[in-house]
Order: sequence, then structure tokens, then C-alpha cells
Amino acid sequence: MASPAPIPARTGRTAGLRARLTVPVLAYCGILMAVMQTVVVPLLPDLPRLTGASAGAVSWMVTAALLSGAVLTPVLGRAGDMYGKRRVLLVSFSLMAVGSVICALTSDIGVLIAARTLQGAASSVVPLSISILRDELPPERRGSAVALMSSTVGIGAALGLPAAAVVVQYANWHVMFWVTAALGATGVALIRRAVPESPVRAPGRFDVTGALGLAAGLISLLLAVSQGGQWGWGSPRIVGLFLTAVLVLGLWWWHQLRAEQPLVDLRLVSRPRVGLSHVAALLTGFAFYANSLVTAQLVQAPEASGYGLGLSIVQTGLCLLPGGITMLLFSPLSARISEARGPRITLALGAAVIAAGYALRVVDSRDLWMIMVGATVVATGTTLAYSALPSLILRAVPPGQTAAANGFNVLMRTIGQATSSAAVAAVLVHHTGLADGVPVPTLHGYLLAFGIAGAVALAACAVALTIPGDAGPDGTRSVRGRTRSVGEGALEGA
Repeated sequence: MASPAPIPARTGRTAGLRARLTVPVLAYCGILMAVMQTVVVPLLPDLPRLTGASAGAVSWMVTAALLSGAVLTPVLGRAGDMYGKRRVLLVSFSLMAVGSVICALTSDIGVLIAARTLQGAASSVVPLSISILRDELPPERRGSAVALMSSTVGIGAALGLPAAAVVVQYANWHVMFWVTAALGATGVALIRRAVPESPVRAPGRFDVTGALGLAAGLISLLLAVSQGGQWGWGSPRIVGLFLTAVLVLGLWWWHQLRAEQPLVDLRLVSRPRVGLSHVAALLTGFAFYANSLVTAQLVQAPEASGYGLGLSIVQTGLCLLPGGITMLLFSPLSARISEARGPRITLALGAAVIAAGYALRVVDSRDLWMIMVGATVVATGTTLAYSALPSLILRAVPPGQTAAANGFNVLMRTIGQATSSAAVAAVLVHHTGLADGVPVPTLHGYLLAFGIAGAVALAACAVALTIPGDAGPDGTRSVRGRTRSVGEGALEGA
């Protein structure tokens, strides 16, 4: 890998209005990206009627964005390190806005799926923004800004569901996409105005072979995981996809180890501090995703089920809203804990809090107030964990690889979320009863899903505690704003 350009002094660059707007503008972009991912959820039951397509075809409105986001996030992260993070951020956000315009103009399911594929490029917003914050902000502001940026994923998801539900209920469904298109165009203008281009680059030749191999392997893997419940886990298509994923990703790994300028520096990933952080991201993504996924289904279940509350989509979104507000409020606390004890302790604490939240869900998932308390506790733990993950990566990789490394970390979260969705679906399908003659999941099925998610959260906590102490890529450790060498002794929280 080519050596990155050094970071010059930021005195002039970060002064003035632009410096004050950089963090809120990037946070706005992260929230809007998460909103974009969730706005189609309230539409899914009605899209077959609105588009004349089958329910299976309509489900690709979600799957297409998931797949393109998973593939493009590490690719665009590497491109950002090479060609400029602000430039690539503008491209990804522009693609999201263009996708929204296309969705607003059509009811053809094929065109809608293609537009959602474009929107998936926005998944790279968070790792690119975190890398920009590392390059642009002084150390005393960096921790809280990175924590806020990480939390935007949950904040946007919590805001997007009720907002989209209101639009769907009281306006034409195309209006929702016009709104996201306008917000996306505003984001592009704000990026151009307030976000500086980082001079930190890792120049070299882009690994096209690595990008294509990663794309083919990830598409095969995530397609098998996301469609296994519908196509049958033992069907030839699913088995073939899994075998293809193993073969292609194995060849991709071999290529990356031998490439002079690889898309993903696997030697860096193999270091315990980086590799274990990616494993923790995978497990945390699994544990986090079950919260909103299962909660939404549970509270909307009919009262005839014996446990369901029969809430509307709008009411369901409002139940999840406190979790989003909590994520916004707790992100500064996460930064303070990471500064005092180290991000691995924050990650372990967050995973433990997630497990505690699921324990509450298992104890009582009948009363609305307890459901909201349990969901909010899980959201609080997610804030701590998600805020700590990029801090771990930033401390463990060179400045010229931050966007690519954080992109790979986000990819691991995405794989965890996709696996969580498949696992939850499998559990609920195997625990189904009848309510007024309609098949619905049983309460036992929901509690089992909560138990599995809680156990995975505990596994994430254990992995976090095995991550080596907070040494930087240059062999130093940072505590309370000071830097000292690894040989100077054990650190607090290390």
C-alpha cells in the first residue's frame, strides 16, 4: 500500500463557519441515509397492489438496497481513501437523490428495484464521514463527533418509520420519494458548502479485480441469507449460492493477499485489534437488528393472538421513536466512556446493555410500556456499541486506510443484520399459531428470537473484552488526550 499523505495543520482549514457546520451536515447526511433505508418498510404490504407486482418481487425493494449497499460500502470506502473522501461522498449521496427521483416518477417494479439499487450507494456515507472527521477535527472534538455519526444509523431508522408511515397513510406514496429526493439534493448542496476535502490520500491503482470478486461473493452470500426462507434453505438455488460465495470469496481472499495494492488490506484485518473489531461488529449488527424487526411485528399482531396490541404502522413507529431519541442523547456519553476507559470497554458495555434489554423483553412482552422500555434499553446499548466500533478502527489503522477499514466494518454489520433477519424469520415461521383463522407467530417464537439476540449480544461482549488494548497503528496508546508508548505500561481500561 502506498504511504498516505501527511496531515497538515488544521488551524486555517477548520476555522470559521465551515468548521462549525461540518459535523451537523455529516450527521444530517447519515440520518437521511438511514431514513432512506427504512421508508419503504410501511409501503411493502401495499406495493403489490400499487405496482401490480407479486409480493416476492416487491421484497426486492429492500433486498436490492441491502445488496448494493453491502457491495459498494467497502468499494467506495477504498475509492475515498484514494481519490478524496468528500468527492466520493458527493457521488454516493447524489446517487441516493437520483434514485429517489426515479422512484417518485414510476410505478414499474423493475425500475423501482433498479432505483433502490442506486440508493444503496448511500450506505457508504457513514464510513466516509467518520474518516473525514478523523482528518478534519482536533482530537478533543473527534470522539463525540464520531460517536454522533455512528448513532445516526439508529436515529434515522427510528425517525424514518413513523415519518414514512404518516406520508403513506395521508398522501400519495410517491410523495415520500419526492421528499427524500429534496432532502438528498439539500444534502448534496450542504456537503459542497460545509465539508472540506481531506488532503489525506492513499494513492495507487484501484483494484478492479478485487472489487468485482468482492461484489460477486457478497451478492451470492447475502442473496442466499436473505432469500433462504422464501426459496427453501435446502433448495438447489440456495445451496448453489452458498457454494458460489465460499468459492468466490476464497479466491478473492487469495487475490487480496497477493495484490500489490489490494481493495482490502487483509494483513491489516488479520491483526487482532482490527479483526476482532470486525467480528464484534458482525455480532452487534445481528443483536441490534432483531430489536426493531421483532418489535414492529409484535405490537402490530392482532389482539386475538393473545399477546398482540393491534397497533397501526404509525403507532408502531412512535413506539420505536424513544429509542432513536435515546441514541441521540447517549452518543456524547459513549464518547466520554471511550475517552476515559477505551472504546473496547464501551463496546463491551454496550453489548451487555443490549443483552439486558432483551432480558427485559423475555420477562414481559405483553405490556406496551415494558415493550417500549426494553426496546429503548436495547437502543441505548446499540448507541454505546456502534459509537465505539469506529473509534476502535480509527485507533488501529493508518490514516490513509480509515474509510476503507470503516467501510469493511459497516459491511460486517450489514452481514450481521441480514443474518439476523433470516434467523428471526426462520424462528417465527417454525412457531406459528392461528388468530381468527390467520396464521401469526406465537409469543414463544418472539421470546425465543429475543433470547437468541440476547445470547449473540453476550457473545459480542466477550469478543470485545478479548480485543487488545487501545494501541494506535504507530504503536502508541492514547488516554485522556495524552499519548504514550505501549512499553510505558498498562493503560486504564486496556
